[in-house]
Amino acid sequence: MTRRDTILKLIVEHFIKTAQPVGSQTLLDEYDLQCSSATIRNEMNALEKDGFLEKTHTSSGRVPSSSGYRYYVEHLRDERVDSRVKFALASVLEKRAQSVEEVIQKSCEILSSMTNLASVVLGPKVSEERLVSIQIIPLSATTATAVFVTDQGYVENKTFVLEQGTSVDDVQKAVTLLNERLKGTPIVDLVPKMEAMRPAITDYVVGQDVVYQALMEAFLRFAGERLNLYGKDKLFEQPEFAEDAKKLRKVLGLLDDPKALREALADVPSGKQEGDVDFHIAGDDDELAIVSAKVNVPGGQSTSISLVGPTRMDYDQAVGMLRYVTETLEQYFRQLEGGSEECPSPNKTNKPS
Repeated sequence: MTRRDTILKLIVEHFIKTAQPVGSQTLLDEYDLQCSSATIRNEMNALEKDGFLEKTHTSSGRVPSSSGYRYYVEHLRDERVDSRVKFALASVLEKRAQSVEEVIQKSCEILSSMTNLASVVLGPKVSEERLVSIQIIPLSATTATAVFVTDQGYVENKTFVLEQGTSVDDVQKAVTLLNERLKGTPIVDLVPKMEAMRPAITDYVVGQDVVYQALMEAFLRFAGERLNLYGKDKLFEQPEFAEDAKKLRKVLGLLDDPKALREALADVPSGKQEGDVDFHIAGDDDELAIVSAKVNVPGGQSTSISLVGPTRMDYDQAVGMLRYVTETLEQYFRQLEGGSEECPSPNKTNKPS
């Protein structure tokens, strides 16, 4: 590693730890650098000229730029995985009677808890899916659940209460009609097609609109953005957001807007190999960093898991933990599809970054 790389690495890591601009004297006082203060200042000036550092208005210290963070992530960072993550994930994967969605949800909750970052699961785009079937499952004489399945294995359901005089058989007739006319329909076209069918559906359930409304609500969710967000409150603890209400509002606005969040996640470069963790900086003022990795789940779906936080996030920890979790989930899902009951060990060794 060159001296300039070493100085950039120390500045990034010191800023991650303290959230304070870093000056040459700080580097001399805190780290065993075998060079003078003038030499460090010259290297810092060169790094600033190259676009890797920025000078703040409030001090003579420097902070990493977006390009500096990217260079650090791609070339300078170390990678570590807290043993607590390994054992927490192993505990989740030991429980066999759970869905793929539950496994991913619990894994993301572990990531958020251990990193103090938000985690996001992004499923396939609805434009790439078609409806396979709608099923009605009676729960009682007055309640039923409608279950919808796509050709990508995505499942949505809606439980509703039947109004007096409406039978489950009546509902089943309507669902049979829907299956006949909607099977194979792209998910994005379900809602307008359902609206066109409204008169025919209500003819089967005379005088009752509750079934139509229940199915329409489910279709609207079905056609929505396929993403789940965990640990958003963890961002409140980050100094740059806790101390800047305007910046916090902007970040929360992005996280609360499924379309905008999907677009931000879509800008993350796609890794070419299993285990790749990719990096992107988002937001109008580059206030958010996103690290993402893909996971292939049963049924051929490709799902991405991302950690979202300030650009000052601990990349050594975030990348290491995300890589460990996604690689372990890949192994777990392969074993499930192959019929193996062996659970991935918490002592599994990650491949080097």
